[in-house]
Amino acid sequence: MDFGLQDKVALITGGARGIGLADARALGEEGALIVLNELDPEAGEVAVNALTGMGIHAVCYPGDAADESVARNTVARIVERFGRLDILVNNAGIGVKPAYHVEDMPVDAWDTMIHVHMRSTFLWSREAMTAMKVNRFGRIINVSSMNFTGGGRPGVAHYAAAKAGIAGFTRTLAKEAGPLGITANAIAPGYVETELIAQFSEEMRERLCKQNPVGRTCRPEEVAALVVFLCSHQAAFINGELVCMDGGRRDFYWGN
Repeated sequence: MDFGLQDKVALITGGARGIGLADARALGEEGALIVLNELDPEAGEVAVNALTGMGIHAVCYPGDAADESVARNTVARIVERFGRLDILVNNAGIGVKPAYHVEDMPVDAWDTMIHVHMRSTFLWSREAMTAMKVNRFGRIINVSSMNFTGGGRPGVAHYAAAKAGIAGFTRTLAKEAGPLGITANAIAPGYVETELIAQFSEEMRERLCKQNPVGRTCRPEEVAALVVFLCSHQAAFINGELVCMDGGRRDFYWGN
């Protein structure tokens, strides 16, 4: 199937690892030109080399995704170099270790989670809209989480709140962006086989699989396949949606 992504310019924040790298690879295999934003320059270089080795055109502009000047300058560099920006995947984020119950949560832990997830999503979306509306075409994909859609779990109120905020932001963004030829959608994955899951004990990983109706965790390439579809011309009328990819485990609770 032709998704119409040949020569589209795609920007993925936090794109050097896990879901972000899988998104970059999947979009690149469809012919998109890939730009990564990554906090760690070395990780970005490794990712670019890997993508280039697959025949994908990729570059990395490193920097803190939650820094306003990084978002503004990176989008400006993309437009200067490629003449356009067509796709933005807001994937940058951090994990929840250590976890805190609300009554024990330090303010800086709360602020950091909201800052990294919500601030970065807002900043890159704002800059991307300015670039995309010139050509009256754009696709913005924001990464939420099952920890919001499934009702959250003890110890991660700050993470759940950030991911809920992203979902709410996406709904409003879709209404503002739609008239400009830009769609905005969010994805809420369950536990995905990334470096984060690899840090869990074997017992915990088995437990996560047993809790899920499909008997396993999600694979990064499965999330990436959905990203490709939402960026395609076939998905042009999908706007403002939150798509759950949790294997049907809506009532997730860590203690089950």
